[in-house]
Amino acid sequence: MIHSEAVTKRGAPRRIHPRVGGVLVGLALIALASGAAAETIIGRVVGVTDGDTITVLVDGRARVVRLLGIDAPERRQAYGERAKQFTATLAFGKTVRVQLRERDRYERLLAEVFLPDGRSLNQELVRAGYAWWFRRYSRDPILARLESEARDARRGLWAGRQPVPPWDFRRHPSGIPTGS
Repeated sequence: MIHSEAVTKRGAPRRIHPRVGGVLVGLALIALASGAAAETIIGRVVGVTDGDTITVLVDGRARVVRLLGIDAPERRQAYGERAKQFTATLAFGKTVRVQLRERDRYERLLAEVFLPDGRSLNQELVRAGYAWWFRRYSRDPILARLESEARDARRGLWAGRQPVPPWDFRRHPSGIPTGS
């Protein structure tokens, strides 16, 4: 059996069993994947593309940020402009804390964005009924609860007769009723 060597505090080599080393590497990878080591950046919101995508200026560089765990209506969709306006009202021109998780296939940063007062922009959009909890990519129980509460209270897009999730709208932009 091959053992790896590690150095103790006193400089003497100590053998580490391969299974222990593998477990330690596995735990480190799980911590990274779970977001435990997520990077945080601070910047000013200089653009709002739509309800769930903003541009943040960080050290003179514009960074496109997609709000993690939510999906807001498309701009051409019912409540799309309202979602964009809601995001702009809460965040445009403000300094925010961006907790990065990963990049999406469009190279946007996926993140939770915190407003100057500490509230989560992601959560506020769902709470107000201007975004869906994106259950396909998120297991966040807070977003799930906020969507349920907004739906029950008929806030925002939930006031419409048959709100169409953005992921369905994107597949059939002209063939699905867009709600009211």
